[in-house]
Amino acid sequence: MGAWGIHLANACYMERIDLSAHGFFITPDIGFDWGTGNGNPFRYFTVGAAFSEVEIDTLTGDFHTRRADVIMDLGFSINPAIDVGQIEGAFVQGLGWVALEELKWGDAAHKWVPAGCLYTCGPGSYKIPSVNDVPFKFSVSLLKGAPNDKAIHSSKAVGEPPFFLASSVFFAIKDAIIAARAEVGCTDWFPLDNPATPERIRMACTDEFTKTFVNSDFRPKLSV
Repeated sequence: MGAWGIHLANACYMERIDLSAHGFFITPDIGFDWGTGNGNPFRYFTVGAAFSEVEIDTLTGDFHTRRADVIMDLGFSINPAIDVGQIEGAFVQGLGWVALEELKWGDAAHKWVPAGCLYTCGPGSYKIPSVNDVPFKFSVSLLKGAPNDKAIHSSKAVGEPPFFLASSVFFAIKDAIIAARAEVGCTDWFPLDNPATPERIRMACTDEFTKTFVNSDFRPKLSV
């Protein structure tokens, strides 16, 4: 900034002069009555699709996401590098939601946690995604030739939508469990709750070890 710039900034600060630039944008054609359900609550929708391939360890319940392919419709992206980074981050965050971050609440069976209190209230008490959880092969692409005439420069904001595309990891895990169960002649329906933690994956892979203790439709409780 230089000495002159610092002096000017200090002078403006002492005189309470705001050096920030402010702007507001009113989205057109927005109007929605939540009482009647009439109107348009959004200007446009951000959509995408994802495919994931996983490998599970049937003895431990651990898994790896071998590949994830994501495509998003973001209109004419203003900054593809930022948008792709947002998509990657949202997808990995969603992966944590569907496969790692188990909510553990206090109840009558776990009195060491106050009743009704959430024990896993931060990254210090549950596993968040790390570099080891990123798909081995991670491909993100933006849909070409799809301008959005309802926004600035025909673009679309990316925001949270890619978060839920990580559900493809969850369903890939379930498909892998179905294949593992089929190898031992088990084709029964089985529950798989979100998140698909190693405990739930392992116990869903019915085999000679689990059959001794549980039925094929066993649903693990909280692992606290």
